[in-house]
Amino acid sequence: MKFAIIKERKNPPDRRVVFSPDELVKAREQFPDAEFEVESSDIRVFSDASYQEKGFHVSVDVSSCDVMLGVKEVPKEALIPNKKYFFFSHTIKKQPYNRELLKTILEKNIELYDHETIVKANGARLIGFGRYAGIVGAYNGFRAWGLKYQSWKLPKAETLADQQALIKELKQCEVPPIKVLLTGSGKVAFGAKEMLDAMNVRQVSVEAYLKESFNEPVYCLIDVLDYNQRKDGRSLDNQDFYEHPEAYESNFMRFAKVSDMFIAGHFYGDGSPYLFTREDAKSDDFNIKLVADISCDIDGPVASTIRPSTIAEPVYGYDPQTESEVDFMDEHAIVVMAVDNLPCELPKDASEGFGEMFLEHVIPAFFNGDKDGVLERAKITENGKLTERFSYLQDYVDGK
Repeated sequence: MKFAIIKERKNPPDRRVVFSPDELVKAREQFPDAEFEVESSDIRVFSDASYQEKGFHVSVDVSSCDVMLGVKEVPKEALIPNKKYFFFSHTIKKQPYNRELLKTILEKNIELYDHETIVKANGARLIGFGRYAGIVGAYNGFRAWGLKYQSWKLPKAETLADQQALIKELKQCEVPPIKVLLTGSGKVAFGAKEMLDAMNVRQVSVEAYLKESFNEPVYCLIDVLDYNQRKDGRSLDNQDFYEHPEAYESNFMRFAKVSDMFIAGHFYGDGSPYLFTREDAKSDDFNIKLVADISCDIDGPVASTIRPSTIAEPVYGYDPQTESEVDFMDEHAIVVMAVDNLPCELPKDASEGFGEMFLEHVIPAFFNGDKDGVLERAKITENGKLTERFSYLQDYVDGK
């Protein structure tokens, strides 16, 4: 089996890669029957030379390889027929802008495996960049606070080497006694939590957060049953919420009333109540001044996120009264940081962490007969057709 680390061709350029040179060495040692080749790239965070120094062949033509490993979508014209490809295809939710990409994949008889579809039997994701989105998202939130209130000047995350460099910058900030709300229970939220803990911002309980005042900055980490309640008043468990989101309503406003900054690290499921609506944001009780929306669902559960922002221009303002975008320095503005590709700002750390997960969960499946079903579950296309698991995409492919 011959694997290729392919060049990222999507614009804007993405410097991440599935395997760093060091992780690729580990892969070679663990799987001597595997061959690894690297496609030459002038944008990758690790240079061609850094792979060559580890004994890997770097080439401009990797068409002799069987399995192509990338991060972002591969342009249609760059797809090589009859190969296996791994990348984030952004097709499984029927994203309109990538319909032609999926059609081309089928026409070229490509076996597509999407990083998002690499899951356990219970559906839980096995690999991803979530932790790094959380790390950078929290940093960007405090950077935006400094810009708004002119209290500190943090450099952009993309100009710093790694997570430790981000933490070093944050530790120099004299954070006022604000209350920071963090939602989520997965890798994104815990990535953000790492940063808050590293800054020595104290975590407090829901009860203390809602009722007490503090003379230091504090944060509260909340999950779905903290900011949603059953309409019938019963108190059940998370699974009930996931299975019957329509039976719930948001009670997020009790947190919005006392919070200064909101870091949104939750996963939002279809049919769940919005955390706060545009009407909620108009309320005098709504106290949140800044939203670092890592989840970045547009016109969705976080009303102030009306568009994604960019690494180049990461911050904008939302005027709740006019429900429109304004300058973030406007006195009525809720400051919004909603960059939708945050891990790109930490390409070295993100690539190293991703490679560790890919080596643990994916590469073995090629050599153990896919005994855990990882590849079978992840496969979207085969023999020019959608697999049964992803047959729901047929009308999307057909343009219906």
